[in-house]
Order: sequence, then structure tokens, then C-alpha cells
Amino acid sequence: MKKNIIILLLLIFSTEIMGKELEKATLGGGCFWCTEAVYLQLNGVVDVKPGYSGGHVKNPSYKEVCNETTGHAEVVQITFDPEIVSFSEILEVFFVTHDPTSLNRQGNDVGTQYRSAIFYHSEKQKQTALEIIKELEKEKAYDKPIVTEVTAFSAFYVAEDYHINYFARNKNQPYCQYVVAPKVEKFKKVFKDKMKVK
Repeated sequence: MKKNIIILLLLIFSTEIMGKELEKATLGGGCFWCTEAVYLQLNGVVDVKPGYSGGHVKNPSYKEVCNETTGHAEVVQITFDPEIVSFSEILEVFFVTHDPTSLNRQGNDVGTQYRSAIFYHSEKQKQTALEIIKELEKEKAYDKPIVTEVTAFSAFYVAEDYHINYFARNKNQPYCQYVVAPKVEKFKKVFKDKMKVK
């Protein structure tokens, strides 16, 4: 009898986990190696994939995107549990860990593929993004106007395998040391209470 109750409880618990409503956020904040490395650390984030959104070519390659012939931005698609981390908190991290006032560039990375962009998946995400931008502008959080594109999500293409989890696999590479690592450290400093527990 006791064994049957335990099995029943386990079944109910596993069904609740499997039935959990997860959401997606698709964000462009410069090089996707940086944004992926940051969001992999955020509590409530289930998965992060680097890739391409916002263009007019199906299944673009990294080379095509870098040549600015497809219209895509380098993005990350984040799958998250809204019961643990809200879309507003996802955007809070977004606006702290990149420069939303820099048009088509982040640092030395220049081109439309590095643009600041929020590709919203619902009307609620759109309103949240616009309200946060309005509030940041009102508070004069930045010296220059925010140029972040807020556009309806249409398609996401996962980047080539060698881009996935790039920072963790290439920490000694110069770009990772001088560009990605400082962004990850900034995230850890500002959002230490929102990090995943290891």
C-alpha cells in the first residue's frame, strides 16, 4: 500500500514537471558567444541556443550572416521557466550586459548582425519590452538613446555546432578572455542572487 502511494506521488510530481509551461525569448545583444555565456548562468533558464533571427534567408550560414547578406542578427534563443525567472528579469540582464545605445555594433564587433534586438514571441513580451525601454529612457539610464529593435519573432535558425557553448569550450581563446569573460563577470557581480546554484 505504502509503495503504491509513493509511486502515485512520483507520477503526479513527474507529470507536473513535464506539463510545466516554459517560454522562449529571442534576443540579439552583439556576439552570441557573449549572450549565450551570460544566460547559461541565469537561474530559471532551461536552455540557451545561439543562432540567427530577423533576416530574409532560410537556414543562413555564419559566413553569410557575417557578410551581412541575409539581414539576420546573431541571437540567442532562451527557453525559461516563468515561475522562476520572468521575461522582465530576462530583459534586465539583457540591458545590463550589452550596450543598447550602440547602433549595429558592440565594441569592436561591427555590422547589422551585431544589432541590439528583441524578437518578441507574444503581445505581452512586446509590451514588456517597450515599457522597460520607456522606463530606461525616462530614468536616463544611458548617455545616448536606446536603439534596440523590438520586432515580432518570425524564425530562428540554430547556429553551427562549433558555436554552441563556445565560451565554456574556448575560455583561453583571446576573444573569450577579453570580450566574453568581462561580460560574464559583470553578470555575476550584478546578478549574483539570480545565478544558478552549482
